[in-house]
Amino acid sequence: MDNPAYQEEFRDEMLNGKITLMFPRPAVNHSRVIGNIFYAFMKYLSGKTCEPFADGTDVYLTEKDRVIPDVMIICKREIIKRNGVHGVPDLIVEVLSHGTEKKDRGYKKDLYERCGVQEYWIVDTVNQSVEVYLLKDKKFVLDEIYQVFPDYVELSEKEREEYKSEVPVSLYEDFSIPLEDIFRNLF
Repeated sequence: MDNPAYQEEFRDEMLNGKITLMFPRPAVNHSRVIGNIFYAFMKYLSGKTCEPFADGTDVYLTEKDRVIPDVMIICKREIIKRNGVHGVPDLIVEVLSHGTEKKDRGYKKDLYERCGVQEYWIVDTVNQSVEVYLLKDKKFVLDEIYQVFPDYVELSEKEREEYKSEVPVSLYEDFSIPLEDIFRNLF
C-alpha cells in the first residue's frame, strides 16, 4: 500500500559539480559511532566557542562542492547559516560505509585538504579504528591510527606501553576521547 504521508527522504551531496545520492539509512553501528562521537564533542564543547554538528547539516565548501559530514566541529560561528554551513569546518569526521569509503578516502579527503579543514577523522566501525589527519603546510599528514584491539590479541609489554587508547582532538590541548567511548555498544 502506498502511503503519500510517508516519503523516503533521499539526501544528496554535490562533489565536483555532480549530484551524488547518499544512502538514506545508515547501518546501526554507523549511527551509534556518529552518536558517540557527537555526544563526546557536545559534552566537551558545552559553553565553549566551537560547536559540534551531527549528520544532516549541509556544508557549502565551493561552488561545486556541498557535503554532509557525519560529524564536524565549527569554531567560526559566522559561517553557520539557517540552511547550513557556508565555509570550512575546523574538524570533520566521516564514518566509513560500503558505499562511501572510496569517496571518504579519495575525493572528499582531497577536498577537505584543499579547503583547509584542520583535522580530518576517518572512522572504520568494522576494524574499530580512527585515522587522524592533521593539516600541515596545506597538506594532510596522517598523525596516527588509533585502534581497539580485540581481547584475543596479545600485545607485548612494549606494545601495551605504546598503545594509545584515546583519540586527541587537536583543537584543544586537554580534549581526547577514549576509543571505548567511540566504539561503545557495537555489534
